[in-house]
Formats: sequence, C-alpha cells, structure tokens
Amino acid sequence: MFPLESVRLPGEDLPLRIFEPRYGALVRDCLAGEATFGVVLISAGREVGGQDVRHNVGTLARIVAGEEYGEGRYRIECEMTDRIRVDAWHDDDPYPRATISVWPDEPGANVTGADIGDVEDRVMDLFERIASAQEAQLPPRATLLGEPEPGEDAGARLFALASRIPINQADRYAVLAAPSAADRLDALRDAVETVAALVEFRLAAE
Repeated sequence: MFPLESVRLPGEDLPLRIFEPRYGALVRDCLAGEATFGVVLISAGREVGGQDVRHNVGTLARIVAGEEYGEGRYRIECEMTDRIRVDAWHDDDPYPRATISVWPDEPGANVTGADIGDVEDRVMDLFERIASAQEAQLPPRATLLGEPEPGEDAGARLFALASRIPINQADRYAVLAAPSAADRLDALRDAVETVAALVEFRLAAE
C-alpha cells in the first residue's frame, strides 16, 4: 500500500519518484510480481516518515513503466485501475500492507447520459465564467472534459469527469467513496457547486 496526500481516481495516471527505502522495497517487490499496489488518502500526517492515518477506500495502481536510479530510488509511471476497500491493515514492515477487496459500484438509481450532460454543462458554465473574467479563450469542450470511451459506463465516466475538474481532496474522496454511480453523481454535483461558489467569491473580491 502507498498512502498519499492526494486522492487518485480510477482511470488517472500516477507518476511517482521513489526515494524512501520502504517504498523502494515496495516497488522492487511489485516489479518482481504483479506490478500493482494500493493507493489510499492520508487523513492525517505526512507521506514521508510514517505515523500517518489513512482512509480505507482507495484505488489500485498498476506500474506501466519504471526506471531504477540505484540505492532503492525509482521513477515509475502508473495507471489507476480498480477501486478498493481496505479490509484490514497489517504492520508497516517493510512497508504499509493491507488486505483489500476490489469494490465495484453498488446498485443504485439509474444515471443517464442526460444526468451527466447536465453536470458537464454546469462545469462548462464555470470554466466560461473564469475565462470571461480573465479575457481568455477556452479550449473546446471535448478537450476540457474528455469524451466517453466506447462501452464506458456511467460510474467510470463520472470518475473521468471528476479527474478533470479542480475540486479539493475532500470532494475527490467523496466521489471515490460514493457507493453507487448515482451517489457519485450527487457527490460530483456538490463538488462543482463548491468550486462555483469559491470562484464567485474570488471574482467578487477582485
């Protein structure tokens, strides 16, 4: 397990520079095996030095490229894959370890393309408000928000959309930990409104 001070969502990329001996050992073991490890958000404490407090919902990371610099130091590139829950934490020897379960979306109310489109529209309104205040030209909608992948379900699309919006870590965690796609939609709506209120406050102050 690799506790971080940021939430990583399924579908995102994760570049890491590894210099702590315990995480050098983790990467070495991963590269010798399945090349996967779990990432969870630190709720208190720091990434370096241990003694951190961790959330129990996270994401699996798969190492897709890596380079060793000697003395247990690495630069790795990872893809975030499945959402996970921690069933039990074990001793941090030689590095953080846990028993985990993959956590797919639970059943819930249906999320339609129109529901997601409404959130995307609200996000574009927000981006346009910022661009107008800065007298800037926005990139195309597809560049800013991405486009659904073939066969992508609503839950995965909401993860992808959340990864492109400047929401805070607490809101990112709420999106990640939402049990169903419908719950994730509600969490993302709330996060967008929080950002919108903050933007309006800052623009008014300026």
